[in-house]
Amino acid sequence: MSFIPNLLTLLRAAAAPVLIVLLEDQAFDLALILFILAGVSDGLDGYIAKRYHFETRLGAILDPVADKALLVTAFVMLTILGIIPLWLLVTVVFRDVLIIGGYLVLVTLNGNVAMQPSFVSKLNTVMQISLVSVILAEQARWLDVPNLSNLLIASVFATTVVSGAHYVWVWAFGKQSGMADKPEAQGTD
Repeated sequence: MSFIPNLLTLLRAAAAPVLIVLLEDQAFDLALILFILAGVSDGLDGYIAKRYHFETRLGAILDPVADKALLVTAFVMLTILGIIPLWLLVTVVFRDVLIIGGYLVLVTLNGNVAMQPSFVSKLNTVMQISLVSVILAEQARWLDVPNLSNLLIASVFATTVVSGAHYVWVWAFGKQSGMADKPEAQGTD
């Protein structure tokens, strides 16, 4: 039974190439269903792992990787389809590269460094998920709220810039609320 959370995480990671195919075929309704199921699996694997004490170091690494793979896949494909602006994709990817690069520099300089996502980073993730969900629902013609996707695009941009700047600030000036002293692995989003 202890393998179930990691299995759900691996299935979520495997959803990324399926999402590519669905979006390439413009099967937005199926892509939305897959995206929602992936979100449910994310909550479910976390609940099972914590509830039954099945947390593993592998799961702590795989979970944010699977989440990021699915989100980046959605952003890239929606940009290729001309639905999300290229400048937003560049901003989101640059922030992720900045975080990964900064983390690698800190690990190189200081050894094992645990990351604790900030409130604005968590808000950014919620905004990104909301944007993808709304766009897929709009494209599937399940939702028609004028300017909602534009509002979410602006929100994703703002929270991406602020959370990226927050990580740089914390790394440059100390261990405020963004970093923990604990050595256990934690996600960065």
